[in-house]
Amino acid sequence: MFTPATAEQRFVLDHIVRLSEISEEATPDLVDAVLEGAGQFAAGEWAPLDRLGDTEGPRWSEQGVTMPTGFAAAYRAYVEGGWGTIGSPAEFGGQGLPVSLSIAVLETLGTANMGFALAPVLTVGAIESLAHHGTPEQQALYLPKLATGEWTGTMNLTEPQAGSDVGALKTGADPVGDGTWRIKGTKIYISFGDHDLTDNIVHLVLARTPDAPAGTKGLSLFLVPKYRLNPDGTPGAANDVHVVSIEHKMGLHASPTCVLSFGDHDDCIGELIGPELGGIRGMFTMMNNARLNVGLQGVQVAERATQRAVAYARERIQGVRAGAPVAIVEHPDVRRMLLRMKAQTQAARALVYYAFGQLDRGRMGDAAAAARVELLTPLAKAHGTDLGNEVASLGVQVHGGMGYIEETGAAQHFRDARITPIYEGTNGIQAADLVGRKLTHDGGAALLALLAEMRGDAEHADLLRLIEACEEVTHHLLGAETDDRLAASYPFLTMVSVAVCGWLMEAQGRIAARGEGDPLFLGMKAAAARFYVEQIVPEALGLKAAATAPAALLYSVDAAAFAV
Repeated sequence: MFTPATAEQRFVLDHIVRLSEISEEATPDLVDAVLEGAGQFAAGEWAPLDRLGDTEGPRWSEQGVTMPTGFAAAYRAYVEGGWGTIGSPAEFGGQGLPVSLSIAVLETLGTANMGFALAPVLTVGAIESLAHHGTPEQQALYLPKLATGEWTGTMNLTEPQAGSDVGALKTGADPVGDGTWRIKGTKIYISFGDHDLTDNIVHLVLARTPDAPAGTKGLSLFLVPKYRLNPDGTPGAANDVHVVSIEHKMGLHASPTCVLSFGDHDDCIGELIGPELGGIRGMFTMMNNARLNVGLQGVQVAERATQRAVAYARERIQGVRAGAPVAIVEHPDVRRMLLRMKAQTQAARALVYYAFGQLDRGRMGDAAAAARVELLTPLAKAHGTDLGNEVASLGVQVHGGMGYIEETGAAQHFRDARITPIYEGTNGIQAADLVGRKLTHDGGAALLALLAEMRGDAEHADLLRLIEACEEVTHHLLGAETDDRLAASYPFLTMVSVAVCGWLMEAQGRIAARGEGDPLFLGMKAAAARFYVEQIVPEALGLKAAATAPAALLYSVDAAAFAV
């Protein structure tokens, strides 16, 4: 039950990202070839393994992790097809095309098999970190293999005692004396921390050097390969890194989530990435990329859940009208759910693609775009994943009782989606980031500039009211105490996200109304845009009260009262 969303992706790349302004190399013919080729590959190689990945899952033994049947061959086909190289730097074997085109490919792969696609997601983040902070020698040795996907990358932050408190990390790094370091510690929740898809895995590890200060300022970033490299760059002796176990999870079963132990035999060798004590800067380069890509996962699961629900609703007969059987797609409430699923999926895609388009423009030297992508990152991650969860839940509802039965597949999307608001910084952390760093570091200038641009384009009265409400709350929060800002952070993030999505959806609706293209596609696009602006945007107006309420209410009872 998978159809590549090629027409929708092309529409958003043309009209929201405006890809032709970003890259002369991304010609219409090339973009069509990439999108259509990725769709054919995903449908033929990755989508058939989606259910198997959920039911069979990876297996752990003392020798490491073995992926489910067929995954290794499908991953080899991904590497051989060059699908990982599209947005990677040309100087290291990539095609150097816009990131916003490469994420359309990643969306297609993740819609076909969300758990499997987590491997390239993290590899892209490792590439980003090494490209910005690695030495020329590290880049020459590791980036060509990461760019093709021949090796995968991981991000190692979380430890059992630390959770989201990165400053509490205890993994240590001691100098060997030859420029390398001995790494010792345990990391948990490491996606694709071990597998049998490639002949090496490149771990990026946060650790604390001797005499480093406490907290995040004392962290450094290290490159720790699963296998040390021979002089010719090929994998050699095993490093002292091993997987202790894999987690038994609610969903996303195709992705092995590992507990990794570094240096059990005091022989885990790593290299410093960037300067000593510069770990947070290096890791956040990877983390911010990952956060945008997790927002993209919200699009992936929403798209797949919508496709499955639409197919079921068209086939499931319930009732008779004028003597003829009626499929549930004709029932008003089912249509409401399906149109909401379509509208929210398209809104999430527009938001995430727009953020990546701003990332591309920032890399071209556009300072305003670079500031905007910083602002959009918590919106894309948090709201994109919230929508993925909402749409997956609606998908179960459309199926009725059959949605609660595992065999239909609707429940898998619901289970798979649930991790996305949690990892790479919970959505609460994204909201705190929005009202903390993103709002206060420039006095709200980036956000107010975005809202002013949106107000100049908006036409619908409810969308204009929401934009104005966001401006009012922005000024209110800029003058508020820290606790009051944090208490308001989540409803405020949702308000701003819906306003941005409404702006982008209204623009798409205007373009669809011109009627240039497939009438069926444009009719759905126009209906989804209208539904979003007329029914979803007004909902966000009701969040203004919560976004301006003082924190005092949250603390009006003793903590013990929550147990009553």
